Formats: sequence, C-alpha cells, structure tokens
Amino acid sequence: MLKIIMFVLFMFPLCFLMEMYWMVQNLLLLLSFIFITMGVYSNYFISVSYMVGCDVISYGLILLSLWIISLMLMASESVYSYNNYVNLFLFNIIMLLILLIFTFSSINLFMFYLFFESSLIPTLFLILGWGYQPERLQAGVYLLFYTLFVSLPMLVGIFYVYKITGTMNFYLLNNYSFESEILYFSLIFAFLVKMPMFLVHLWLPKAHVEAPVAGSMILAGIMLKLGGYGLLRVMPFLQLVGLKFNFIWISISLVGGVLVSLICLRQTDLKALIAYSSVAHMGIVLSGLMTMSYTGVCGSYSLMIAHGLCSSGLFCLANISYERLGSRSLMINKGLLNFMPSMALWWFLLSSCNMAAPPTLNLLGEIFLINSIVSWSWISMLVLSFLSFFSAAYTLYLYSYSQHGKLFTGSYFFSVGSIREFLLLFLHWFPLNLLILKGDVCSLWL
Repeated sequence: MLKIIMFVLFMFPLCFLMEMYWMVQNLLLLLSFIFITMGVYSNYFISVSYMVGCDVISYGLILLSLWIISLMLMASESVYSYNNYVNLFLFNIIMLLILLIFTFSSINLFMFYLFFESSLIPTLFLILGWGYQPERLQAGVYLLFYTLFVSLPMLVGIFYVYKITGTMNFYLLNNYSFESEILYFSLIFAFLVKMPMFLVHLWLPKAHVEAPVAGSMILAGIMLKLGGYGLLRVMPFLQLVGLKFNFIWISISLVGGVLVSLICLRQTDLKALIAYSSVAHMGIVLSGLMTMSYTGVCGSYSLMIAHGLCSSGLFCLANISYERLGSRSLMINKGLLNFMPSMALWWFLLSSCNMAAPPTLNLLGEIFLINSIVSWSWISMLVLSFLSFFSAAYTLYLYSYSQHGKLFTGSYFFSVGSIREFLLLFLHWFPLNLLILKGDVCSLWL
C-alpha cells in the first residue's frame, strides 16, 4: 500500500508546475491501472505497512477513488481552459485523493476516523472555491455541520472501545461484541449522516447543486461511500445491539427512499434530480447493510461501487449540458436529442444504468439487496416494489424530459460533444457494465 501512497505524494510538486494538468491526470490513470494489477481479493488485510493495509472492501473503494478522481480532472476542463486557479485546484484534488486512500486503507479505527473527517476539508474547498452560485456558502456550512455534529460522539465511542479492549485494530475488534446501546448509537450516527440516511440527508442535494462538476462527482462517487464503508467496518462488533435497533434504520431508509423518489419526480433542476436519486439508492444500500445478512452486505458493497460510477457519469452529463446552455433547468434543457444527438446515447446508457438494467453492476447489487431485505421481513416487499417502480419512473422522467420536447429557442445551433467528453462518459459506463463479469469478487469475499 505504501507504494501507492508514495506515488500520490510525489504528485504534489507536479500540481505547481505550469501546463501539468493533463500530466497529473494521466499519472492518476496510470496509478489506477497499477492498482488494478495488485488484485487484492482477500477478506483480511494484506500488503500491510505501518497503519495501512488492503482487503477486498478497501481495494474496491480505493480503486473507485483513483478512477473517479482521474475522471474528475478530465471533466473539469473548464477550470483548466479559463485558468481558474488551476494549480490550487490540482493540489486540492490530490490532497483529497491521499486522504481518501488513507481512509479506506486504515487498519486502525482512530486513524480511520481522523482521515474520514479530514476528507471533508478539501471537499468544502472545492464547493466554496469553484462552485457556481453564492448559495455555496450555505451549502458548505450544511455539509460541515451535519457531519461534525455527529462525529464528536463517535470520537468518544472510539476511545471507549479502546479503553475496554485495549486495541483499535479492525481485525482484532472483530473478536469482541459490545452490548452498549450508547456506544452503538455514537458509532453509527456519523456514518448514517454520511450515507446519507433519509431525515439527515438535507446537506446532500444542497452540496450537489452548489458544487462544481468535480465536487459533485467526488460527493456522489466517494463521499457517500465513506458511510457505507464505516458501517461495514464497525458492524461486526456491534452485532448484538444491531439485532435490537437495526429495524429503525431499515424502516426509515425504505420509506425515505419512496418519499425521495416522489421528490425526484417534481425536480426541475438536473443536478438536484440526480442528487435526490442518490439518496434513494443509498437508502436501499443502508437497508441491505443493516439486515446484517450475507447477501445484504455483499449487495450493499456491489451497489456502492456501481452507484459511484453511475451517479458520477450522470453528473458529467448534466455538466456537459450546463456548459452548452448555461442552465441546469429542465425547462431549458429540453429537446437535447435535436441539439446534441450523439449525447442522447450516453444519456440513455447512463439512465438505464441508474434504474439497474442488465448487464450493469447496479442490477447485481439490487438483486442481492432486494433478496436480503425481503428475507429480513416480507412486509418490506410492498415498499420495495414502490421504490423500484419510482426509481424507473424518475429516471425515465429525467431522460424523456431532457431529450424530447420542443427545443429552447436560445439554443438553435448544432453541437456535438468533444472527444474528451465521449471518453469521459465511456470510462464511466464501460467499467460499470464490465464489472458484472467479476461479480464473484463482490459476493464471495465474506
């Protein structure tokens, strides 16, 4: 693991050299491929150095981080072409990457907490520094305070765990099982807000709408996965209390998923629609995870990776339209089929991924999750059917409203995408549909 971290550390000087933007992006892609060849398919930590190591869950999420961050640089070409503090932008993004790699590869619970919270800071700078509207300040405050409010109890909980067990190593903590309700709530809440669970999700749409495309991609691609990853790590030693209280989170998430899907159906802002659909998807991930069954845990891991690629791709598409038309409103982004016919294919492909059509990884994840939730309680079939139906409904709404209809008069000129944009979308869509062939990695690691 240390070789990957050193690779990223040595990219810091490159950020401050002139005309090195694409160099950094190419190096990140190279690093992704180096990391793919490591192929860590083990359910305990290997390649351990100092306090970092790698197992299957970390491997998938670190790979996702490297991939999404290299695509972020490809998507943020406008920052480079307008020279909008491009060196600071690069520095910020590499900083974020290193914090994410540390978060996902920490073996120690406290180190995990430290980097988990630190990764908030570069994201905040992305939103405040490169966002579009003046409301980005409010979005930043929401993002910060929702997360910080619940993370202090978590810190106290971690110290309590250390006092009782004398270790903070994830692998050793699996031997323990705590029965303290307060510990359970203090450790779980920080991750629930980060997921985000319905009722504590309000920071997410705000942050997404105000963030630049890079901010949206990292928020949807990685930040929401931090919560799921944390739960996968702390659930093993909180099982006993989990059996008592997990039904609360499952119920809130499933009902919340349906309500959020209804909210999606009346959004006029492209980004807000995609952001709310993220809340619905992460709701079903959280429910599956909280059933603590084999299929639930595997399914939540699969869907987290799938959602990271899919949502990020949709935000890229929304940004491509935004750069052309100067607006994200569905009232103006109509009839794009006439305006950018070649992009309509990508809208279709990524929208179908969003509603879990085969052969995407989303489908695998959702099959697992629906199995686990229904086997947990058959009453949930009712809510799940609504959730699946509305999921398809708002995705169709997004696709048909943006592609069909009367073209807005202000945009009467023909525009195709650039090669960079097609490559960007292909690199989101291709792994998403190829990973279904490697479904064993997502499901056989427990």
